[in-house]
Amino acid sequence: MNSTVSDQYRALADQAERARDRQKPGEKILIQIGSATCENAAGSVDVLDEFRKHIAASGREDIVLRRTGCTGRCSREPIVGILVPGKMPVKYERVDRPLVHEIFTRHILQGEPVLARILDGPLEKLSQHEILTCQSNRCGWEGAESLQTALARRLGDLGITPDQVRITAASCFGACGLNQLGTCSHMLVRPDKVLYRVYNEDDLDEILQEHVIHGHTVDRLKVVEKTVGRKFFEMYGDVAFFNRQSRIALRHNGIIDPESIDEYFHYRGFQALSTVLSKGDPQWVIDEVTKARLRGRGGGGYPTGQKWSMAAKAAEKTRYIICNADEGDPGAFMDRSMLESDPFNVVEGMIIGGYAIGANRGFFYIRAEYPMAIRRIDGAIRQCRERGLLGKNILGSGFDFDLEIRLGAGAFVCGEETALIHSIEGERGQPRIRPPYPTESGLWGKPTVINNVETFANITAIVNYGAGWFSRIGTAASGGTKVFALAGKILHTGLVEVPMGTTLREIVYEIGGGVAGGKQLKAVQTGGPAGGCIPAKWLDTPVDFDTLAKAGSIMGSGGMIVLDEDDCAVDIARFFMTFSQDESCGKCTPCREGTTRLLEILDRITQGTGTLADLEKLERLAKLIKKSSLCGLGRAAPNPVLSTLEHFRDEYIAHVTQQRCPAKKCVALVHYEISAEKCVGCTVCARNCPVTCITGARREAHIIDQVRCIKCGRCFEVCRFDAVQRL
Repeated sequence: MNSTVSDQYRALADQAERARDRQKPGEKILIQIGSATCENAAGSVDVLDEFRKHIAASGREDIVLRRTGCTGRCSREPIVGILVPGKMPVKYERVDRPLVHEIFTRHILQGEPVLARILDGPLEKLSQHEILTCQSNRCGWEGAESLQTALARRLGDLGITPDQVRITAASCFGACGLNQLGTCSHMLVRPDKVLYRVYNEDDLDEILQEHVIHGHTVDRLKVVEKTVGRKFFEMYGDVAFFNRQSRIALRHNGIIDPESIDEYFHYRGFQALSTVLSKGDPQWVIDEVTKARLRGRGGGGYPTGQKWSMAAKAAEKTRYIICNADEGDPGAFMDRSMLESDPFNVVEGMIIGGYAIGANRGFFYIRAEYPMAIRRIDGAIRQCRERGLLGKNILGSGFDFDLEIRLGAGAFVCGEETALIHSIEGERGQPRIRPPYPTESGLWGKPTVINNVETFANITAIVNYGAGWFSRIGTAASGGTKVFALAGKILHTGLVEVPMGTTLREIVYEIGGGVAGGKQLKAVQTGGPAGGCIPAKWLDTPVDFDTLAKAGSIMGSGGMIVLDEDDCAVDIARFFMTFSQDESCGKCTPCREGTTRLLEILDRITQGTGTLADLEKLERLAKLIKKSSLCGLGRAAPNPVLSTLEHFRDEYIAHVTQQRCPAKKCVALVHYEISAEKCVGCTVCARNCPVTCITGARREAHIIDQVRCIKCGRCFEVCRFDAVQRL
């Protein structure tokens, strides 16, 4: 071990801890407000300003206002957390200025939480304690029944009510070592922030008697080591959307101040870097990443350790490492969230990667549409330089490495690694033929490793907690977790991180809360515009690179859109093909011309002028483009077409043979009629029609002039008597 590295790291960590201790965070009331692009758009800046005014007016010095990153619970933002020492943490949803006043006067000043506005509320009462039990299949104990069942039974025997102790099932706490697998289970007691290992019912009884009833920690069963997802569960473990996730890449999101390097140090920041540099063995890092079975999270799924090994073995000694943060998929915002909410973690992962492959220079390639991400990464780089964590002789190890930012101009194709390289070099962002691969000849002709944000975000966890621990999460082919942007017709939208191999059913129903509006699930579209649609009958498909490929889709960067019965499969394929055709760089004929022809055929079908012969052309052309395109964009662009043709061919046939859209989505194939039996002659539809094509006297049935109707659907939306029919 290199004592110089360890000593310098410890000095920096102690300095950061002293700076944090001066604020005495454990003794004050903490008001925590999300501060990321999505939170700010929802109004968090106004909320922050209003809390500042209330704190100033109160004259209180025991209240701290703190910004964090995004939790990923998009549909409930802005989210505000109130942490009172010794009390259960409370989170509020959709906070605005009036609610700030209510929270401050009732909760902060009087100690009475506003239960009606609690996240995922309302609640009638807060319990005194909450016990989260681990549901991981790696946990096991000597009891004949599950820990959760035994806990509920023993609490009942003791006369402890749910108002006193609430039991919640949670995902993995990451507390199992190799020697503990299957021998014990785990439970987290909130708000005391104590995690226990429970081996048998005697241990459970001791915890309930000593801790829950008498308030004394059972030290012999307490987990003293730091675990990866514990802090997140301590804060958000009571929320169903969060407690079924396994957060590794997102473990600091919504927990730390993303602009404070001192706070990052407090949460094991740069400990992984210190470990790596102390060992002084780049090959050890590559071996750990390989054993962890970490595959690239940018979409291709190439084994990260193998890619790093290829670059490290290159004869050329000038090498580069690049973080691909050019997140271009519609509806995808995983990378942006990590850059904005935990920038130091990504920077640390890049430094470790640079050391592993022998690079002295690295680049963040961030799309210019992410100004906050750019600002926070720039701030993280600057603070790292000030502490000697970037630049010459990092931590006294003799390793020189620095980072700089390059901005992307919004071209989707620049997510492809060779096009990205050309963009950094100042050339037009177009892909080139491979081989040679970037690990042989990349940026300026030198060996180059390119990984996306999420891949780098996992590196520190692998080093800190071990490759064996990471590889046990996920599947035999893919270790760890994957972050998805869950969107579409789902009750709870947002960022979801789950172990590889988790089924689509678990994600949609256990975490996402099911399909919104009580509608029937139709399909789940994964992988962004180049992904495919997986039908509802395949909902038990495990989410993994290989299984999704077999289902006709891809993992992509992590977009996941839920479709319901009102979505048209043909229209969905046309929507994504419109995007792919528009974003094609035009370099190769199959993609440039092929996507244009595919879109023309899809337009004809959705307009009602398609033929059965068009379906054959569509399938043949899609397969040709998939085989012959130059880069991944062109090769994957036909996926939405091919998958919908396979699973929803009956909808295509209905469009071309009956000029009918079964989902009633395609405007050209829909018309509106007014039922004479249901129409009461209220004239609301006529008064809202933008082209005045509805006629009829008051209290008489109305009629739509089909020639003049533009099929806007306004009459259908405003009718209160269900008299307007969409056919």
